[in-house]
Amino acid sequence: MIEQLISGAKQGVDARRREIPQADLESRLSGRGEDRPFNEALVRPGLSLIAEFKRRSPSAGDISTTAVVAEQVAAYERGGAAALSVLTDEPHFGGSLEDLRAARAACGLPIIRKDFIVDRYQLYEAAVNGADAVLLIVRALEDKELRALYEEASALDLDCLVEVHDEAELERALEADAEVIGINNRNLDEGTVDLATTFELMPDVPAGKTVVAESGISGRSELEELERVGVDAVLIGGALMAAEDPEAKTRDLTGADDGTREHLF
Repeated sequence: MIEQLISGAKQGVDARRREIPQADLESRLSGRGEDRPFNEALVRPGLSLIAEFKRRSPSAGDISTTAVVAEQVAAYERGGAAALSVLTDEPHFGGSLEDLRAARAACGLPIIRKDFIVDRYQLYEAAVNGADAVLLIVRALEDKELRALYEEASALDLDCLVEVHDEAELERALEADAEVIGINNRNLDEGTVDLATTFELMPDVPAGKTVVAESGISGRSELEELERVGVDAVLIGGALMAAEDPEAKTRDLTGADDGTREHLF
């Protein structure tokens, strides 16, 4: 599965580069909006929620194909989310850079562009279309590529969430000096999800690193367990996108209505 996703991402970059050269993107960097530090939003007291916007996924199929970006992210913000994740991959997730721009205009939360980043061109796209951070998937990159993209993102004032799934990938992320580690409970080759992945890798994460648990999280009991082992933030998409009332679901996850937020989130 992951090889197909990476191949599709590279083809997409080539097509967009032909339409908009990187030099054009670079010329638009000066017009970026206010700074919204993504990493800072993840280290406030308690567990932070990164609420995700995605219409579909390879594993779940269609989730909410009629969702309106502005309405959904505004609901997340009202519900107490600390940051947003916006899928911009079109073939597999139904996303676009337009979604990124719409999310930026609709709320004040920091935003991570979630996509299969395989080329520096995508970093410039992210920067000029409203992202404050990007996702770098260790499984999708060689060590040299990972470090180069990480360093260039930093030069563009983009934070990085560096995603791993096993011990070997965690080691590679640490060798690249990643500060924010995303532990994906989903096996990108098989599509299976196991929350135990986070619990197994947490002891190997050095003190001082920020940890984000991703995939397979939908309820408060899971969040309490993750906070107990030292996770700093969770990224939740499917459960929020499928909710009839996304603001209420966000409030339920953040504890915004029951007085526990200062302890849990």
